[in-house]
Amino acid sequence: MKSRDTLIRLRRFQVDEKRRRVTQIEMMMADFQRMAVELAREVAVEEARAGITDVGHFAYPTYARAAATRRENMLQSAQALEGQLAEAKAELGEAFEELKKVEILNDRERTAERAAESARDQAAMDGIGLNRARG
Repeated sequence: MKSRDTLIRLRRFQVDEKRRRVTQIEMMMADFQRMAVELAREVAVEEARAGITDVGHFAYPTYARAAATRRENMLQSAQALEGQLAEAKAELGEAFEELKKVEILNDRERTAERAAESARDQAAMDGIGLNRARG
């Protein structure tokens, strides 16, 4: 019984850990997307200030070029995290399934224990009733 409770706690901890990992990756992706949008805005502002939008132009603002490069890096990082997110979600699903299996097994065993205890109690009551009926 105690080992079963320990196993359930372990499985719950694993599910919580996987859930935290999924949340962490999602937050990182959202941060990268937010930063990419901010960098795109900064590029547009810099291009408007300079009056040059052609990246190949010799006078294209250096800051706009650097910000555009950082923006692309942010988007690539967010895209790279998509694979990790899919993997983390799959691991979370597997951990959750394992937890459910253990919980279902625990519920079945407890139900069987309660039924056996109820049958013992009923047999004891029947015995008391028979003794009174005879006496």
